[in-house]
Amino acid sequence: MKLPRRFFQPLATGAPAPFRELPVRLERMIHFVPPHNDKVRARVPELAAQVDVVLGNLEDAVPADQKLNARKGFIAMARDTDFSAHGTGLWTRVNALNSPWLLDDLIEIVAEVGNKLDVVMVPKVEGPWDIHYVDQLLAQLEARAGVTKPILVHAILETAEGVANVDAIASASPRMHGMSLGPADLAASRGMKTTRVGGGHPDYKVIADPTPGSPERASVQQDLWHYTIARMVDACQANGIKAFYGPFGDFSDAAACEVQFRNAFLMGCAGAWTLHPSQVAVAKGVFAPDPGEVAFAKRILEAMPDGTGAVMLDGKMQDDATWKQASVIVDLARLVAAKDPDLARAYGLES
Repeated sequence: MKLPRRFFQPLATGAPAPFRELPVRLERMIHFVPPHNDKVRARVPELAAQVDVVLGNLEDAVPADQKLNARKGFIAMARDTDFSAHGTGLWTRVNALNSPWLLDDLIEIVAEVGNKLDVVMVPKVEGPWDIHYVDQLLAQLEARAGVTKPILVHAILETAEGVANVDAIASASPRMHGMSLGPADLAASRGMKTTRVGGGHPDYKVIADPTPGSPERASVQQDLWHYTIARMVDACQANGIKAFYGPFGDFSDAAACEVQFRNAFLMGCAGAWTLHPSQVAVAKGVFAPDPGEVAFAKRILEAMPDGTGAVMLDGKMQDDATWKQASVIVDLARLVAAKDPDLARAYGLES
């Protein structure tokens, strides 16, 4: 455990000082791109104008014989596109810490494009020790490459051990950006009986009590991931970092994808992964507050300018607690409005 006085000290001489607060950025979707695929990589400049985060995926979904090409493709992608001009984040998901590729992933990428890279996503994080390793290594590489801003770290919860250690992971380093739910690997680690990637399962449900004289019993499908998302959100919010829903694997079921994303949004997640272009519009629609909610939240803030006392609006009491809730909604609306002119008009927040 780092002592409080030393928590924000750089871990290598010449490395940039860690952020005291996360940069304020809109991250409704983390859009995954396979950098070894030349055809997909050629569309990245256009894609950068459409999404909040572009992530070059080096891990799962990249065959072993394409790992080096994926790394080289990501470096070329980072060099060839001006992500900052669009206010778009550039991330990479590196290979797992127990893989033979992780070390070269970090060494080569930081040396070549470290000043353009915002976040390193680390898969299968099991405890704070994994974050400490990446934290120290990144500081050394930043110092050697002359990187001027700290590269943040994002953990994926993909194992039962990782979920058990979620609070310690969230507080492991000032580099922590946030966490994502990794439902497929987590399901296997827990011994869950499902082959789905995210989403619910028709057999995970509750049924109503029997009604005398009727053979029918109402049933409702439940959410397999509610508990884990709640734990992740609490750990992230308690430590001032962000929580994200991970992948939704059924590209053909936009309705289920939207419901799963919306549940995560309502519970406190900042965004979700998008693995297919069709999911980008879903994430844009979900991870932005409804204009009606924004209008009501603005009325609360206007009625209670200093956030104290209590007022009645439309027959409902508003106090300091609802003022805080309204502030969350309006702050997010302002962030969305800065990037989306149509929603800025809908929110009444045109600049």
